[in-house]
Amino acid sequence: MRHYEIVFIVHPDQSEQVPAMIERYRSIVTAKNGRIHRLEDWGRRQLTYLIQKVHKAHYVLMNIECDQETLDELDHAFKFNDAILRHLTVKMDGPVTVASPMMREEKARPASPAAKDLRETTLVT
Repeated sequence: MRHYEIVFIVHPDQSEQVPAMIERYRSIVTAKNGRIHRLEDWGRRQLTYLIQKVHKAHYVLMNIECDQETLDELDHAFKFNDAILRHLTVKMDGPVTVASPMMREEKARPASPAAKDLRETTLVT
């Protein structure tokens, strides 16, 4: 089986449906003896350029190991789901299990000033 990295972008109006979409795609992969090595929900982010007159979208990253038949089924599911604005599949040399730079950036980012003020206020009272 081969290893793939898949990123798909979901329309912001369908953000509530993302967990169900992830579960559906996860079941497609695992039903045919595939494995998911990494699954990251990057959340809603600003798009670099407009896609279908939309400024923001919901991003999801998956690193999977599957056969060609499963990959074709996933690709078909992406193409015929109107909520998915774009998707990209890249063949990888091996499994990737470490956190992506996007997730490392979020963990390293300090809390917002409003969150710090809230914490200080609750500590003082």
